[in-house]
Amino acid sequence: MSPITIRRRTAAVTLTAALLVPLAACGKGEDKPAAAGSGSTPKAVNLTVLAASSLTDVFKTAGAEYEKTHPGTKITFSFAGSQELAAQVKQGAPADALVTADTKTMDGLKAETGNATVIAKNRLVIAAGKANPFKIDELKDLADTKIKVVLAAPEVPVGRYSKQILDAQKIEVKPVSQEPNVRAVLSKVELGEADAGLVYKTDSAKSGDKVVTVDIPDEQNAVASYPAATLKASKNAEDAAAFVTWLSTPEAQKILQDAGFQKA
Repeated sequence: MSPITIRRRTAAVTLTAALLVPLAACGKGEDKPAAAGSGSTPKAVNLTVLAASSLTDVFKTAGAEYEKTHPGTKITFSFAGSQELAAQVKQGAPADALVTADTKTMDGLKAETGNATVIAKNRLVIAAGKANPFKIDELKDLADTKIKVVLAAPEVPVGRYSKQILDAQKIEVKPVSQEPNVRAVLSKVELGEADAGLVYKTDSAKSGDKVVTVDIPDEQNAVASYPAATLKASKNAEDAAAFVTWLSTPEAQKILQDAGFQKA
């Protein structure tokens, strides 16, 4: 074989090897999964949370904050009276977590929920009509038959708390209506369809000058507890548990307390 032929073959082998190296490297790169934290898009998660009506405003704020600090997570809230939420859970409504306005309702759902944790507390106040024309300043004033009082139905947590404090003070009130949740009670007073009602302190505070808030002394009052739990039927169990846990963090607690809720 001539020296020229040998040199040509050597050059061809060298060129072929040079071309194969980057191809092999590309193949390895395609097989290797992307490293965690390398800028990949966060997993998209949609959580549905059933929550008591009295949490409507504060949970909208809390939900927005949670979504901001947990990219990829979207929270949809469904607000209603706790007894309505319990019925939805028992009927198998698709949801991931539940927050009620009393422990009794949550305790009745142990077969459907994980362990519950109280995340906040609340107290009752008297919401009197604008300018408080009847000069209501204590619970016993609600017994006056000239005053149209509206209460929540007794199966609703706030209705149960209302009955508890009125019975303890031996005050008989004949409500003009019994509403399905605290927001409905407050709305009746705001619209002038009732002269007064018993609501949560946090709800009355959101009404501004639409109602006059009359505080009830602690010794005559009731404490409402708000337990939160995941639902066993959730398809996003890990993410639902993360949200429920977050509700007890300093960040979430500040949002709740800024809205007037008491520390759990």
